[in-house]
Amino acid sequence: MEVFQELKCKYLHPILVFKKYANPNIRMKLIRFGKLGHELPGIETSSGKRLDCSSFGADWNEAFLGSQGLDRLSQWLKTHESTLPEIPLGSRLGSPIARPSKILCIGLNYRKHAEEAKMPVPEAPILFMKASSSLCGPFDPIYIPRNSTQTDWEVELAVVIGKRAKYVPKENAYDYIAGYCLHNDVSERDFQLRQGGQWTKGKSADHFAPLGPYLVTKEEIPDPHRLSIWLKVNGELLQNSTTADLIFDIPTLVSYVSNYMTLLPGDVISTGTPSGVGMGLPEPRYLVAGDRVHLGIEGLGESEQVAIFDPEA
Repeated sequence: MEVFQELKCKYLHPILVFKKYANPNIRMKLIRFGKLGHELPGIETSSGKRLDCSSFGADWNEAFLGSQGLDRLSQWLKTHESTLPEIPLGSRLGSPIARPSKILCIGLNYRKHAEEAKMPVPEAPILFMKASSSLCGPFDPIYIPRNSTQTDWEVELAVVIGKRAKYVPKENAYDYIAGYCLHNDVSERDFQLRQGGQWTKGKSADHFAPLGPYLVTKEEIPDPHRLSIWLKVNGELLQNSTTADLIFDIPTLVSYVSNYMTLLPGDVISTGTPSGVGMGLPEPRYLVAGDRVHLGIEGLGESEQVAIFDPEA
């Protein structure tokens, strides 16, 4: 990024938006498709076609993003896109990023969610980890773990890091972002808040991180702080908000996290959920087998998961 503009707003932190891109041509939606553990790289075009990019010779992973892969892919598509095979209809979509080194989450980062949780608005970002083994595709089932009584939903905007980031100044944060994804930060509240009160173990069960359908490059989303965000359970709208309600904005989060650990290409920062989670309802409710969760964020697509008992439980 060469030029930034600071916008004044009523929220805790100013929001930075970029006025000029380093490469304005990198406007893509990256997908991965195929059987679990054997996904292949692809893209979704502006017309909605899904194309197989296996011939590019790289998966969408840390090595790809860390070697200016988005630039290289953009140039390659100029001469190869017209010859790429379409992905067969009905193909499974996997996570648009191959397993990242870290999935980092920010707790209580929407004002109304903090209120429904009956917790004070944080003075600094609440940071916790989610095991990378919890990652799954956007239409894969949610696994209800063994001994679970409170499996909950959380629609979130996830930031994907594009290059190694350490001690990043807030004003330079967008330089380190590859793009954004839709994320369901599935949570087991009894594991999270009781049984020792350690958040990570309530967030990390298998299939607790449906990501996608695609990684949308940052140039496709000029202002990630003005997006509608929603989630339905069995057709009932329970979360309905906007990312303008974030307490700590995206540049703040990238800078903050990078002061405590090195962020690597492909790492995910999930930025928090709005009000309307099962735990916060007037009469708390949680997922049972057969429940259908449908969620979306403006510009980042939609996903849907059916809750089932963990087949290994």
